[in-house]
Amino acid sequence: MDTRTLVDPALLPVLDMFPTVALTKELLGPMREAERFAQFPALVSPEAQERIELRVRTAPGPSGRARYFAAHLQAARCARAVAVHLSHPRRGLRGGGAAQLEALHRPLSYDLDCIIISVDYRLAPEHPFPAGIEDCYAGLAWTFANADALGIDQKRVGVMGESAGGGLAAALTLLARDRGEYQLAFQHLIYPMLDDRTCVTAEPNPVAGEFIWTPHNNRFGWTSLLGSEPGGAEVSPYAAPARANDLSGLPPAFIACPTLDLFIDEDLAYAKRLMRAGAPV
Repeated sequence: MDTRTLVDPALLPVLDMFPTVALTKELLGPMREAERFAQFPALVSPEAQERIELRVRTAPGPSGRARYFAAHLQAARCARAVAVHLSHPRRGLRGGGAAQLEALHRPLSYDLDCIIISVDYRLAPEHPFPAGIEDCYAGLAWTFANADALGIDQKRVGVMGESAGGGLAAALTLLARDRGEYQLAFQHLIYPMLDDRTCVTAEPNPVAGEFIWTPHNNRFGWTSLLGSEPGGAEVSPYAAPARANDLSGLPPAFIACPTLDLFIDEDLAYAKRLMRAGAPV
């Protein structure tokens, strides 16, 4: 089915800016090199930008690796909320990372008067699960350990992310609950990549997944992340959050997904399960 007819005409020029590419191992290197220099345009006024401070910090990762955290701060006298943001370089596969999203983090920090801490995590396929989620947990631990120095209200620390970053945010929420070291205030999930079983479903959504992130790319992404074919019996919920049997005790969630996105069914299912487990959604 040609689902282009279902796209709002005003969005078609934007859609044309993001051509669909079938990912392969051979393409990853050139794509990462090209995106290493890509930047989002500035989305905040020069006056507002002057009121936001960018700090780059280094923290030890789980294997002695350094992880970098960018906190975008406004001058404030009271402790503020924090969003630990997990970027999504092409569903966790491509290059770039936190530095590329500065143009998005600055206005978000300014508009919400909050601190954004953006985590650079290791990418698949070179670093399959659990490298990425452990890097994200290290970033969360760093955030709480440095809360006083950064003016953070520890009762208002949450996680957010898009796509693979959204899946990591959901997984980090599960991991934080299960390890019992840190209490999160919210999870903000934008078209999150939650369920590897979407790759092997017998009844795929007939109108989802035609653009940008296709079933082919989804299988490639999950295979890279897991280090094995998706759909297996022993996939960890910290890799694919939809695999979690118990969603109780999780913080409030905001979940957004377009109806034509490949993840629409798994995101709706996760939202319903969170609601049935008592989480505000």
